[in-house]
Amino acid sequence: MKKLSQKIYVVLIALTMLLATSCGKNSSSTNTQVPGVNGPHVNFDSTNGTLLISAVFDFVLDGGARVSPITRFPKSYIEIGPDLQSEGTLFAINLDIMEILNADPNMFDPQTLPGGRALPGLTSGKLPGFAMTVPKLKNLSFYLGQKLFGVFFPAPMMNKMKNSIATFRFKAGGSRIGNLSLVGGDSNGENGGFLLMLDLDAATKSRLKKLLKRNHLN
Repeated sequence: MKKLSQKIYVVLIALTMLLATSCGKNSSSTNTQVPGVNGPHVNFDSTNGTLLISAVFDFVLDGGARVSPITRFPKSYIEIGPDLQSEGTLFAINLDIMEILNADPNMFDPQTLPGGRALPGLTSGKLPGFAMTVPKLKNLSFYLGQKLFGVFFPAPMMNKMKNSIATFRFKAGGSRIGNLSLVGGDSNGENGGFLLMLDLDAATKSRLKKLLKRNHLN
């Protein structure tokens, strides 16, 4: 029975990744579901100048913790703990947006996906970045380029789909703000998860800075 359940779960993940690929050009504002995860969700608070990236995983964590600061970002932090609205575990990254906008990518070494595979959607397959380990999430990784900011969330349930990566548009508020990639496990059945890449080009940076300045003056 256990082996049958595992096979069914693998099939469900495969269908999800197939649908994600086939719906990549869909104009719908609904993002594809990551297996075993509610999210990720992205919220920008221009009043406080913060960007919140959150997701609820279906595993249970009895306690919680705040990890602060995030490497090189002293005003930003990570929260993990039991979700109040479900039986799962809430994982949230609270970023001070000015720290991200003003950061120099050159302060980090180029990084691939955990395990060494190329980052999807990039000709070089790499971006400056760093990894962290927090409860239940080994090799949580951050990426910072001149036009991109990314987070890789390890998700063990994705390890069952070996050597598969599906990338599609990610939307918030009805507008595309980046890409979301479902990353299956590598050849060793490890390093599965999902990668959220947010657009951070010059126009986006300018709009965000103007919005923050206006709210600060008010």
